Amino acid sequence: MKRIFPTTIGLLLAGALAAPQISPQGIIVNPVPTDLQVRVWVDKDPNKTGNPVYQIGERIQVSVRVNQDAYVYIFSVKASGEIDLILPNAFDQNNLLRAGETRTYPPAAGARYELVVDGPEGQDRVLAVASRQPLSLAQIADIRTGRVNVQGADNLARALSIVVTPLPQQDWVSNVAFFIVARAPVVPVPPVQPGTGTLSVDSSPPGAQVLVEGRAVGNTPLSLVLRPGRVDVELRLGGYQTFRTVAQIRPGETTVINANLIPLVQNGLLQISSNPPGAQVLLNGRVVGNAPLNLTVQPGRYEVELRLSGYQNFRATVNVSSGQTVPLNAIVQPLRGTLEVFTNVEARIFLDGREVGQTRGGLLRLDELEAGSVQVVALAPGYRVVFQDIRIEAGRTQQVRLNLGRAR
Repeated sequence: MKRIFPTTIGLLLAGALAAPQISPQGIIVNPVPTDLQVRVWVDKDPNKTGNPVYQIGERIQVSVRVNQDAYVYIFSVKASGEIDLILPNAFDQNNLLRAGETRTYPPAAGARYELVVDGPEGQDRVLAVASRQPLSLAQIADIRTGRVNVQGADNLARALSIVVTPLPQQDWVSNVAFFIVARAPVVPVPPVQPGTGTLSVDSSPPGAQVLVEGRAVGNTPLSLVLRPGRVDVELRLGGYQTFRTVAQIRPGETTVINANLIPLVQNGLLQISSNPPGAQVLLNGRVVGNAPLNLTVQPGRYEVELRLSGYQNFRATVNVSSGQTVPLNAIVQPLRGTLEVFTNVEARIFLDGREVGQTRGGLLRLDELEAGSVQVVALAPGYRVVFQDIRIEAGRTQQVRLNLGRAR
């Protein structure tokens, strides 16, 4: 499902200490000089020469560039202190950038989500952290929703300081871009002139782009003064199906369009791991790879099976919703074997020095034994000790016969 992320973020540079520092603006800083560089900017200020102004509800694009291969994490910090995770996200999970590579979020073509500037008014920031090694953000953010578990620039900086502390001092760096959030001015609808009519367009959710006769005229909610006649109206919003209709404009009248936009169905992500790793993965009976494995699947119900030599097959049924990430961690159990010990007299039986029972009627059956080599020892009063090495095989029954001779 396409997403709309509120856009805002923050970061700065400073320092000369070994540990990460936090600036007075609540920005994490690496005080150690490093040849790794990252640069982040917004589309209205590619040269980072000032504080560009975005109106609430306006779309925004964030670009980032690194000079060396690095994992990049981008956060927004709103004037209110609310934090959102821009990269990685549910639709752009590959945050490994190559040296000299520039990426823009959302991408100009084929984007499945949008970044939209949200309130309140004030100074917003975009913070980028680049690291030569992947960072563990599991305790900080939810990639699927983009929500961060901490609020406020200072708290984000402290949390990131803990995450980067284990890294070599020169293996991470940060950068920040600033912009101003302002409320769009209210433009009064001009009075209806004789021979014209009004078209009022709204949508649920709001913010959809409105096209009249193929020409973009604004975003919902919107009122337009048009000449009478038939007009083609189209509404577009990221993550939703395009809405199309025909409106008839009549002189002196208001034609109202209220569009309930239908969400697009997005693929989900099935994350499969096994313990131990390496198990063969079958999805609905078809081999798809070996664990650990990430599978992009359409929403629906799936039968998952894992197979690993020497282990019991693991089976599970999972349901994947639109845009959902579903983890499946399979703990596969080792196969067990059976041992039947036959003796000519009733005897106590030991496996690798551990007593496991006594033969009755000359037989002791031992189930659920781990596969591998084992020494079997038989003891009986007045008889010599007898022992034999045997190998237990998974899923099979092994037999051993021990004949105890009388002690002289």
